[in-house]
Amino acid sequence: MSCLSPLYFGKTEESEEQGEARVTTAAILHTEMAGPLLRSLWCTSRSFLSSSSYYASRHSKLRISLFTRVPGLSRGFSAAPAPAPAAAPGSPLDPSRLRNVAVIAHVDHGKTTLMDRLLRQCGADIPHERALDSITLERERGITIASKVTSISWKGSELNMVDTPGHADFGGEVERVVGMVEGAILVVDAGEGPLAQTKFVLAKALKYGLRPILLLNKVDRPAVSEERCNEVESLVFDLFANLGASEEQLDFPVLYASAKEGWASSTFTKNPPDEAKNMSELLDAIIKHVPPPTASLEAPFQMLVSMMERDFYLGRILTGRISLGVIRIGDRVHGIRNTPSGVEKIEEGKVVKLMKKKGTNISLVDSAGAGDIISMAGLSSPSIGHTVANVEVMTALPTVELDPPTISMTFGVNDSPLAGRDGTHLTGGKIGDRLMAEAETNLAINVIPGMSDSYEVQGRGELQLGILIENMRREGFELSVSPPKVMYKTENREKLEPLEEVTIEVNEEHVGLVMEALSHRRAEVIDMGPVPGNVGRTRMSLTCPSRGLVGYRCVFSSDTRGTGFMHRAFLTYSKYRGPLGNVRKGVLVSMGNGTITAHALMSLEARGTLFVTPGMETYDGMIVGEHSRDTDLDVNPVRAKELTNVRAAGKDENVKLSPPRLMTLEEAIGYVASDEFIEVTPKAIRLRKRYLDANKRKMMRNKPKE
Repeated sequence: MSCLSPLYFGKTEESEEQGEARVTTAAILHTEMAGPLLRSLWCTSRSFLSSSSYYASRHSKLRISLFTRVPGLSRGFSAAPAPAPAAAPGSPLDPSRLRNVAVIAHVDHGKTTLMDRLLRQCGADIPHERALDSITLERERGITIASKVTSISWKGSELNMVDTPGHADFGGEVERVVGMVEGAILVVDAGEGPLAQTKFVLAKALKYGLRPILLLNKVDRPAVSEERCNEVESLVFDLFANLGASEEQLDFPVLYASAKEGWASSTFTKNPPDEAKNMSELLDAIIKHVPPPTASLEAPFQMLVSMMERDFYLGRILTGRISLGVIRIGDRVHGIRNTPSGVEKIEEGKVVKLMKKKGTNISLVDSAGAGDIISMAGLSSPSIGHTVANVEVMTALPTVELDPPTISMTFGVNDSPLAGRDGTHLTGGKIGDRLMAEAETNLAINVIPGMSDSYEVQGRGELQLGILIENMRREGFELSVSPPKVMYKTENREKLEPLEEVTIEVNEEHVGLVMEALSHRRAEVIDMGPVPGNVGRTRMSLTCPSRGLVGYRCVFSSDTRGTGFMHRAFLTYSKYRGPLGNVRKGVLVSMGNGTITAHALMSLEARGTLFVTPGMETYDGMIVGEHSRDTDLDVNPVRAKELTNVRAAGKDENVKLSPPRLMTLEEAIGYVASDEFIEVTPKAIRLRKRYLDANKRKMMRNKPKE
């Protein structure tokens, strides 16, 4: 018999002397690979072993054992790439070792930075700051747009942490994940105190019966003192009481932290000792104060889908908290949902993959049990709000109730003369498919098909819809977008409109300008006073209709020279406050087609503020600037300089233009009026009139309103 192939070398579980001798020789051959000399040595040892009766009886079993037990050793001799190692099989975690926690806060109070420090404390490799902000737009703008789930291990317990957005426009992300957890960390800036969005996220947490842990962040700032922390703690307590918190919820634990410096403490300090500069106290507080999930591993499997994403290879990846039972790879499951006529079965299939986010990496697991937050692949139809369960279960879990949308915009096909030059997705069908796919993954957005390839998209604010439009731009879509419209209600024959709570902090010299602008927008002041610890700063709390705040953020930044901040959150529906005052001037409308010239713009500068530069393409009906008066003005920005064969003094002067005001997408959404559109392409954002022809515009302007 010839020498054995190196593929059979490896380690076996034989305890006999001959087996050990053979394994030792095989390991030497595999590691050294010294050519003919080692092969002759192996043949010699093989002939020695084969002389015994043992080898004759065990030869077959030994070959099989060596081949199957050591797949890693065969890779060195195989030309094909080795498969990734499978997840180690293990039983589901005991629910008593689990803690599910959401991190909630107002925008810019330090949630994502805190998550970075917690991950680093538990040994995760953080590639960069704000590691959980994985979406491109999140990194560009420095905000959190979508909720993220990850898990960390601490002192024998598994902590499933959920990072949530802070902007009011993305409140739907908070609402749908707060039902997945048993506890929450309420992060409050110790300098600013609780603000508008703090109230919103806290109300959602208290509604689900959570007992938050209060974390006063940024206590290392010079302006933050122990008295200020006590004052903020009292304000938070009042906020709890006003929101109807129970006695147990009012007895919340308080910690002090600097997420930027990476430490948390149970007592106030600005500079803890070096051995205490870590997040241990916060992690210990989570394990102590957050109750483990109460769930049964023996019951049939049930899970409510709270998040959904798409993968090119796996299809839909459904993420949620397992309510009951255990799920394993290969299990037969189905998706079900509640309908007015009863429970409806959506799809039946098999679990192909089970995944769990650990730190910044995704790990494959073989099984997961009740109380755990898991991602699964294998079903192609269920979406957020549906229930995934064992095939014998026909009871759907209750879905999450979301606040209604307050603003709507109409998305349609781009029909301007410059359409089709930049984008690849131009038709109404493709735009509709993309919007429907967005509505599946984001429950805070509603899409309603309209007339002639148009779609009404309803959302929480212009920032949320602006993010959607920006994503579509980058994917190659061209579309025209109408200005935002507020969604009214009618109750008892009375017109109601959405009202928002606005918190503004500005320098004293800008208070009058801001108050005047907001009075035109039907705002009403609730409270006004100096900012503690900041001399010369004033804080105002107001209520304002949502329609009055559309487009105001850019005006506010200009009025306060970038030194003020404004935060808003949906409050309630209230009685209609009447028409707005004069919040915008007229526009300069192009009445020519072609390339814009510097010669034409030089004479238009005196008429107002320009939005275009020489060399841009324009068309009849495109908006090229803002008029200095309240009326629209038709202009010709493509007029060229007449050439003659007579040289004259002063004819060849250089044209010097002021820098134009180039609109960003958010500015354009807030700027356009009801008779205007935004033309969005991958390379340009243009403003235009709804009716491009000047005569048609005049006719529609004179048409009596119904």
